[in-house]
Amino acid sequence: MDIFGIPLQSFLGQLLLGLVNGSFYAMLSLGLAVIFGLLGIVNFAHGALYMIGAYVAWLGLEKFGINYWFALLLAPLVVGALGVVIERLLLQRLYRIDPIYGLLLTFGLALIAEGIFRDQFGVSGQSYAVPEALQGATNLGFMVLPNYRAWVVLASLLVCFGTWFLIERTRLGAYLRAGTENPSLVQAFGVNVPVMVMLTYAAGAGLAAIAGVLAAPVIQITPLMGSNLIIVVFAVVVIGGMGSILGSILTGLMLGIVEGLTKVFYPEASNIVVFVIMAIVLMIRPTGLFGKEK
Repeated sequence: MDIFGIPLQSFLGQLLLGLVNGSFYAMLSLGLAVIFGLLGIVNFAHGALYMIGAYVAWLGLEKFGINYWFALLLAPLVVGALGVVIERLLLQRLYRIDPIYGLLLTFGLALIAEGIFRDQFGVSGQSYAVPEALQGATNLGFMVLPNYRAWVVLASLLVCFGTWFLIERTRLGAYLRAGTENPSLVQAFGVNVPVMVMLTYAAGAGLAAIAGVLAAPVIQITPLMGSNLIIVVFAVVVIGGMGSILGSILTGLMLGIVEGLTKVFYPEASNIVVFVIMAIVLMIRPTGLFGKEK
């Protein structure tokens, strides 16, 4: 059977691979949306934090024998601690001024991080082995799906929708949202708002680190891996609606699938299709698909 002249097996295979890419888009855009939605910071350093998370996993394995499963816990803690330092020393001074200053600062931090890692590790990629428990593949009939890629989709969905539930459906999430809207009132109820804000940025950084660890066995780990992806992820966040948690998740998954299908029907446009969609969405709905008018 063919779909628009494309064999069904190729169509379904590319659809599934697009879902894998969309899982990474969703994970990274989620962290960006959390930081912007709750703190108002356009965090251009997010790609660098993603890269650092991958390097933490690789260095842990190479230098200390830390396996993949422990790295999934260690990397977000290390990168989250780095996020605490960044927020306390730099970002907390920028919350009440124009967001462009936060963007410029985090862009500079990203360049510094890339320069340091490029000086230490060079530009050639480092490989990270797939954990033994996730090696092999499963025959789905229309394609052979590597087990690790299936794990990436499952893990991303769990983390993304778990984060959404925490922020939108729990008391802690209510405190976070209220603390960004009216910090003085929340402080009056005994909530330490500065610490809560600091931990929010750390959590966003930790989400980037988890995405880095998940990506490590799939791609080559390089100092530029974050900068190669962050522009697309920003486009995903803009399409979903700046600050919309659920919008970032759903849009990331959707655009990964659209990008995958574009590679089947019109490969030449696969690198720009996300930006074409962004332009169309902004013309029709400037706040994004799930954004709200202020």
